[in-house]
Amino acid sequence: MLRQRHRNAAAAAIALTALALPSPAQAADGPGGRVDGCGLFVCVEAEDPGTPGGTKPIGRTEPGRSKNHGKNPAKGKGPISGMPCTYKLADPQPPAGSMEWDGHQPGDGAVYEKTCAPGSTDAAITQLVWAPSPPAAAQVDPAVLAEQAVDKMLLSGPQIGITPKPGNTGVVGMPVYMWTATGAETYGPNTATATAGGVTVTATAKVSKIVWQMGDGTTVTCTTAGTPYKAEYGKKPSPDCGHRYTRPSSVQPSGTYHVTATSTWTIDWTGGGQNGQLTETRASAVDITVAEVQVLN
Repeated sequence: MLRQRHRNAAAAAIALTALALPSPAQAADGPGGRVDGCGLFVCVEAEDPGTPGGTKPIGRTEPGRSKNHGKNPAKGKGPISGMPCTYKLADPQPPAGSMEWDGHQPGDGAVYEKTCAPGSTDAAITQLVWAPSPPAAAQVDPAVLAEQAVDKMLLSGPQIGITPKPGNTGVVGMPVYMWTATGAETYGPNTATATAGGVTVTATAKVSKIVWQMGDGTTVTCTTAGTPYKAEYGKKPSPDCGHRYTRPSSVQPSGTYHVTATSTWTIDWTGGGQNGQLTETRASAVDITVAEVQVLN
């Protein structure tokens, strides 16, 4: 009797295991320089005086990552319907008789690694599938690869340089210089590639403009990185990206001007027989103090 119970338990365990394993058909899913309204370097436009000192959120903002690349995610069956999928020949190929061959023999088609992901920053899902011939390269969406290339760039907001420096005190009416360091991650150019399924996309990003919100209700748009201030410049205004405060920062509740610099990155990409352009923004901010000159009699 005890031996019979063991046999029955073993049979039940085997049956449950068989139910949990996917069938071969389930496991082998088949492949299915000038800114409008601005001068050569700089334009100044007054904001609504009713909302002085307004600033945009700091960090990564994407009002529309891609406006004109005609994104059309690859179709076909995947772990989740509509996911863009790529295919790569499995190396090494699975042994003959394994479920990945879906009942076929080596030499009759091949087994491919099928990778699908909802987006460039989401976790990818990979499975082995059999196909009678190499899946079409069109299964790879170059626009998706372009976004993956952008993610590799680690684009950031401006590395702000400004006079007066944060912690020092400027003077009302004196020229204010604004600039950014021109590294690959802060200004560009910045180039990266992404490859999948035999398709390679190369993307190059560069800042096309920086919008400076000066904290006094004024916005300054600069189409260059700006000129770092040097002592020998004295009272000369910045040649390409500057401002003058007409009131002290003491008029602000914080006692400082909150200066926000927002870069617009223009990213051109090409590959897979296509090309397009992406636009992204990044922002940084500093607080500066500006005072009036006290005249003694």
